[in-house]
Amino acid sequence: MKVLLAEPRGFCAGVDRAIEIVERALEKFGAPVYVRHEIVHNKFVVDSLKAKGAIFVNEIDEIPTGGVTVFSAHGVSQKVEDSAKLRSLPVIDATCPLVTKVHNEARRYESTGAEIILIGHKGHPEVEGTSGRVNKVVLVENIGDVATIEVDNPDNLAYVTQTTLSVDDTKEIIEALKQRFPNINGPDTKDICYATQNRQNAVRQLAPHVDVLLVIGAVNSSNSNRLRDLGEELNVTSFLIAGASEINPDWFGQESIIGVTAGASAPEVLVQEVISRLRELGAKHVEILSGTPENVKFKLPAEVL
Repeated sequence: MKVLLAEPRGFCAGVDRAIEIVERALEKFGAPVYVRHEIVHNKFVVDSLKAKGAIFVNEIDEIPTGGVTVFSAHGVSQKVEDSAKLRSLPVIDATCPLVTKVHNEARRYESTGAEIILIGHKGHPEVEGTSGRVNKVVLVENIGDVATIEVDNPDNLAYVTQTTLSVDDTKEIIEALKQRFPNINGPDTKDICYATQNRQNAVRQLAPHVDVLLVIGAVNSSNSNRLRDLGEELNVTSFLIAGASEINPDWFGQESIIGVTAGASAPEVLVQEVISRLRELGAKHVEILSGTPENVKFKLPAEVL
């Protein structure tokens, strides 16, 4: 049995930043620190921060007066931000800068009178946050939606996308939008999250060389699910696992080559635990495939410096 590790995998710069913000807030202000929604979509990360004194809440009104408040990496709506301001809560914004960029793009397009089309998954926290930054959005989840959506003015439209979708994920939808609405505006594809695209590219590179793909990530992680789906599309039997304990030895044999990757919110410690478990099951060799290097580092907010 052999293991091939995808590169890059796991934490992206936005996730690194968000977790560091919570940890620094705990060090600077002491426990508890209140985090609206999961800081990132990973139970291991959330439980680790809970153990250090973070309290995760669903809504702002669950936070006591004066409670240090952190917005998650997915971003929040204007309504949530305003609710925190009305209560004078000390807020530290851990929204990924790439998500903030999408918010700004949506508002900029709206300021010109354009109606906003948002490409993303209904119910995802990032989609809810972006939707709540403008007066109205039309959500498009797949290429089939493009033919059925209704807009006020077909000649004055703009689209933005959920950052955890890659260029590959959105390309066909954007092309369909441009065919139906020739005057639609939208950001350059380079504005789509680099980390999502890089991790998908790494799976594409890995797929021809493996018999089975293990994707480490949470069931509610959009980018992790997409990595698993991509593996299946590339004709590789693929499994999404939270960690080493979910590995089923029946998935592979002693001659199998097993690919391993991790979603952008999955820590490297989980990857190493998976490798250790695969060694126990008979893996003799672990190799890392070379991939796109990532050197992105986002600034921390002044509140935790």
